[in-house]
Amino acid sequence: LACLGEIHLERSILDLETVYCDHEIKLRISDPITSFCETTTWFENEDDFDAVFNDKSPPLRQSTIPPYCYEEGLSYANRGRCRAVLSGRGAAIGIRAVPLPRLVYESLQNKKLVDGSEDELLMIGNALKCNADDSALTAQSVLDALLKSLCAFDANGNALLESNVLTMGYSAKAVQSSNGEIYIPRKEERPKGDEEEATIFEGMDEYNSTQKYIRKGLVGSTPEDSTAVVNSSAADLAALDIWKQDMRGSALAGFQLAMRAGPLCEEPVRRVAVILESVEIAVTKRPSESDNPKQYRAAKDITGGIVVAALRSGIRCALLTRPARLVEGHLRLTLHSSLAGLGSLHAVLSKRRGKVVTDTMVDGTDLIRITATIPQAESFGLAPELLKKSSGEVTAPELVFSRWEVLDEDPFWIPTTEEEREDYGEILMNGDLSTGLDNNALKYIRMVRSRKGLMVDSSKIVVAAEKQRTLSRKK
Repeated sequence: LACLGEIHLERSILDLETVYCDHEIKLRISDPITSFCETTTWFENEDDFDAVFNDKSPPLRQSTIPPYCYEEGLSYANRGRCRAVLSGRGAAIGIRAVPLPRLVYESLQNKKLVDGSEDELLMIGNALKCNADDSALTAQSVLDALLKSLCAFDANGNALLESNVLTMGYSAKAVQSSNGEIYIPRKEERPKGDEEEATIFEGMDEYNSTQKYIRKGLVGSTPEDSTAVVNSSAADLAALDIWKQDMRGSALAGFQLAMRAGPLCEEPVRRVAVILESVEIAVTKRPSESDNPKQYRAAKDITGGIVVAALRSGIRCALLTRPARLVEGHLRLTLHSSLAGLGSLHAVLSKRRGKVVTDTMVDGTDLIRITATIPQAESFGLAPELLKKSSGEVTAPELVFSRWEVLDEDPFWIPTTEEEREDYGEILMNGDLSTGLDNNALKYIRMVRSRKGLMVDSSKIVVAAEKQRTLSRKK
């Protein structure tokens, strides 16, 4: 049932039971379903492009604990970057995921600077290295670079960008290997055999070349890069042609699919920018003597479905290796209260994480008109509790949807330093709340995953549960 508020929901259920079913059908009614969204936030040092690129810090906790560590392709992701390897290892797409602030998204929509967006534009400009010279970076130059790279954006505040080094063909490389596969870094290679000794490093030069161009950032191109493209081989030109003709459209579909369901609890993703940075394609030579780009073709079939699945998994893995955040809907409530009911009103709102926005006296009365905001997940049962706690001094609130807001709590934070362990105590690595921490984000993630039938990190699997315990304590 989709209803306009809690009272409408209760009345609809009552009519369904009494009028339409006439008490003949027993209904099982679930708790009200609350919508959330997923997003990410900045690393501490993300305003320095090179520092993040060279960062060798251990992976974040969510990428090491079940069920999130079971995401396919997670081993290819690190610090918001992922090398999405297509099925069959016939190609790989380098992608990066970063936060996209609301004002930056509005600037992209309007194609002009929005008031107050300058600082956020400079932040994302430094994170993406939108200019080779950091001192010459301005909000307008960052916006121009983003608009030039923009491929698509959706209604949830997400955007897909294509790096200039990929558009111009700098980071599009062809791999001519004997087995028709691209290079996989050492830690992810298949077990070596005698027959693979000669081919195990095929494609490494192309892989290192794409990494070198990724370091130049979103826009970084120099005159020697243009010379390199002019002098590039026919195979690289063929790889760029395959990317533009056969893969780019499917990459857009993969982006849209990934934004529909995030990795934390399969909820929509909001305010995330995905950058396509590089592509490597295994090619083979056609049996002809002509020296043109059509001389080469993909060594393995690259269908649209393979690209869509690879990019969807790559974006999910890139988000998992970044700081995770939930986005929750906020409702605006309007009510009237007497002076005697203000204390209980504020107590109820603070317990539900509500915030009072305005309070003004109503002319000619002793009532106060109060406008406040409250998270949607905390709004159920608000009216009866207000009437009960205030003894009728507060009117029933009128609730209207207000906005989406990021819940600034890390759902996977645990005490790590000695001071934190002294303050909060030890905590189990499976995400248990044994420290008494009231982590609302983790509670919501578990609630949504449990409702959808997904694996929950707090669920315990008992081995041989049918056995009878015969342990005795003898003292």
